[in-house]
Amino acid sequence: MEQLEQILNEWKKKLTGFDLSIEALSNLYSVYPFNKFEYVISHLLATNTISLDDYLELRQNYIARNKFMHLYEITAPRTFGETWAHQHLNELVQELEVPSKKIDPNYQCEYDFYYDGLKIEVKASRAVKRKSGGSLVEKALSLDSKSGFDMNFQQIKPRCCDIFIWIGVWSDVIRYWLLTSNEVQSNKYFSKGQHRGNTGEGQLWIKDTNITEFDKYLVDPKSILERIKDLKNN
Repeated sequence: MEQLEQILNEWKKKLTGFDLSIEALSNLYSVYPFNKFEYVISHLLATNTISLDDYLELRQNYIARNKFMHLYEITAPRTFGETWAHQHLNELVQELEVPSKKIDPNYQCEYDFYYDGLKIEVKASRAVKRKSGGSLVEKALSLDSKSGFDMNFQQIKPRCCDIFIWIGVWSDVIRYWLLTSNEVQSNKYFSKGQHRGNTGEGQLWIKDTNITEFDKYLVDPKSILERIKDLKNN
C-alpha cells in the first residue's frame, strides 16, 4: 500500500487542473469498490497522464507484492483468527488432529489441535500500521516497511496447552513462531489479565521494536511438525 501511494503521488505531480491532494482525498466520500485509489487512477487515465499499459503494470506489480492482502479484508476477528488460521495450519500440517473427547477424554475446547499427546493452540494476527486510522486494508504493511507496526496475540492461556503456534501475517509474507507454554508464560512481553476475571489469560504484542527477540522461535512451515516432534522427544 505504501509503495502504491508513492507511485501515485509521483504521477499526480504531472497532473494539473484537479485537486488530488491528501486533504481532498480524505474528504472524498467512498463506497466499496470506489475509493481514493480508483478516483486518482481514473483521473490519471482520463488525462492521459498514464497509459493503460502503465495502469496494468501497476496493477500486476501491486498484486504480486501483496499476495496476502486478501487476509486483511477479513473483518470478523473469529473468522480470521479461528476459521482461516486453523484451516491454514491444518493444510500445512495435516498430521494435526482436531481434538475431541474421543482423543482426549478431558477435552473442554480449551485448545485447537492434538498431536501425539501434545495440546496445541493456534493464534494469528496481522501487522498493521501503528497510530493510523482507516480500515485494516489501509493499515496493512509489508514485512520490509519502515513504519511502526503492531501485532496482537490475544486470549493466550498457557495453562491450557503445551505448544503455541503463532501465525503472523503481512501483506507479502506469512511467518510462523512455535513456543512452548512455559516460554510464553515467562516471556517479558506476556501481559496477564487481558480480561477481568479470566485468571491466567493474557495477551502479547509483537512490534517492530521487539520482533527480533522472537527470531529464535521462528519456524519454516515445512518444519513445523519436526519442531513439534523435537519438543515431544525433549
